Amino acid sequence: MTGMTSSARPLLNRRLAEFGTTIFAEMSALALSTGAINLGQGFPDTDGPEEIREAAVRALRDGRGNQYPPGPGVPELRTAITAHQQRRYGLGYDPDTEVLVTAGATEAIAAALLALVEPGDEVIALEPYYDSYAACIAMAGGRRVPVTLRAHEDEGCFRLDLDELRDAVTDRTRLLLINTPHNPTGTVLTREELAAIAELAVERDLLVVTDEVYEHLVFDDAEHVPLATFPGMRERTVSISSSGKTFSFTGWKVGWVTGTAELVTAVRSAKQFLTYVASGPFQYAVAEALRLPDSYFEEFRADMRAKRDLLAGGLEQAGFRVFRPAGTYFITTDIRPLGESDGLAFCRSLPERCGVVAIPNAVFYDHKETGAPYVRFAFCKRIEVLANAAERLRKAFAH
Repeated sequence: MTGMTSSARPLLNRRLAEFGTTIFAEMSALALSTGAINLGQGFPDTDGPEEIREAAVRALRDGRGNQYPPGPGVPELRTAITAHQQRRYGLGYDPDTEVLVTAGATEAIAAALLALVEPGDEVIALEPYYDSYAACIAMAGGRRVPVTLRAHEDEGCFRLDLDELRDAVTDRTRLLLINTPHNPTGTVLTREELAAIAELAVERDLLVVTDEVYEHLVFDDAEHVPLATFPGMRERTVSISSSGKTFSFTGWKVGWVTGTAELVTAVRSAKQFLTYVASGPFQYAVAEALRLPDSYFEEFRADMRAKRDLLAGGLEQAGFRVFRPAGTYFITTDIRPLGESDGLAFCRSLPERCGVVAIPNAVFYDHKETGAPYVRFAFCKRIEVLANAAERLRKAFAH
């Protein structure tokens, strides 16, 4: 059999031609090769609550979930998810028909877009966006339409322009993909902004997929309010969350979808041909995690807020312009005060310059030039690691 020639048909599906190795793989490899502190990829460097880890061990030993779990997820977890939604947000869901457990939020997003988007449909997403959004829209044959969150330096945050969002909607728009709390900017959409999005969705009869994985990581005066709580939204919203960010077990890959029976059935139709099922024993453990007392969530937020403030202070002392996040565990910075403007080149050189790894925000933009000067740091690490990273950055850049 002869090898492929340069004129042969490309192996990779053209819908995925723009997506190569992710920036996370590249930066994590740099961290390993240089021994740098990895503040790039968003995963904690400590495990979550011991009692939840033991719940997973108990499930394994008791033979619960070692074989295929039910397609929608184990009943204990589906019941715990509905109780969580009711207790936190006053949202009532039927655990048998309106909840679907997925292999993390990433699969939930993929299944939702594959199920609900026809080839040629437009999907509006808030830019910068998590890189899987673009790939999943492409796999569904949709056309992504970015609406950019703009930096407001005087306020130290990024904001949504509601007029720009309205103008982006056309007769071909099928779906809004909304992420709040927002990765990577740390923006938490306000009640007023969410109400305007809801009114637009109802007026233009749009479906909405919401990525709410950082729902329990909001700081200061910010408040997470699910879009599904607004008038006319429950029947058109697929709400997505997961356990990884809240309980610091990102490797377990336990996520979920809530929505009407019709929407959940549609998403399940796609999901069953992706992983089918996953994370059997961990589902039982996450069911217990969702029933932890309010004190757990309050202490978790307080711990992350302290870590945010430590790293943000170090970055400011090093000379970065810092956009202190209202949510998530990421800090976006502007490198132009350092005399830099190319975030990708900056991040590729950073491990050698000072032994720290970060992520260039440009990879989350269609408008690369808009994201070029911004760099993201993760603060979901141990205090001593963050302090060490902050000191390295200060030594490298402070004058």
